[in-house]
Order: sequence, then C-alpha cells, then structure tokens
Amino acid sequence: MQDFLLGLGNFGLYFAVSLLALLAFKLLYTLVTPYDEWALVKAQNGAAALSLSGAVVGFSLALGSAARESISIADFAAWGVVALLAQILAFVIVRVLFMPKITQRIEDNEWPAGALLGAISLAVGVLNGACMSY
Repeated sequence: MQDFLLGLGNFGLYFAVSLLALLAFKLLYTLVTPYDEWALVKAQNGAAALSLSGAVVGFSLALGSAARESISIADFAAWGVVALLAQILAFVIVRVLFMPKITQRIEDNEWPAGALLGAISLAVGVLNGACMSY
C-alpha cells in the first residue's frame, strides 16, 4: 500500500505538470500562428480544428514519452520544453519552406491544408517521443 501511495503522489505531480505543459503549449503555439485557432474553431472552421488537434495530440505524444523516460520531474519538464519547441519548429518549417500560404488556407477553411498540418504535427510528435528514449 505504501508503494501505491508513493506512486500516486508521483502520478499526481507528473500529471499536474503535464496539464500545465499542455496549457503552456496551447498558449505558445497559438501565439506563433498568425490566426486565432480558438476563434476559427468556434466559427466552425474544420481546417483550424484539424491543424490544432494534430499539434495538441502530437505534443501530448511526445510529452507522454518524456514522462515515461524521465528520471526526475526536472528532467521531464526539460524534455517537455523540447517537445514544445519541436512542434513550433514543425509549424514554422511547413509555413516557411513547404507551404507559405498554409495560414491563409487554414483561415479559408481548406480542410486539406488543416489535415496536412495536423498530420505533420502528429508525425513530429511520434518521432520526437521515440527519440526521447535513452
């Protein structure tokens, strides 16, 4: 029972830090994008929903790997920052190198653009999380 209680405390700590990291990610990611994802989603913009959903899930996949592989809460937090930066970098690379008009296409509710950006974010999250094992 003592091991369970100790584990429960660690779970609570890691879960709380995870939720804070997820909130920080949402805030920072939406600052990097030139459009307001929440306003677009509320206006029934499916492309924005696909894009943002992929970014959030991709970040969460990497964050989950960081939680599993970390040796301390500080280590976990540091890898969480790496996961956050990887997702933001993925958006910037897609926008600058591959699809300069992606933001306009998402604002125009072009579902293929949102799906592609969301899928790239998921892929980056999976790869990022896999690379965190050591």
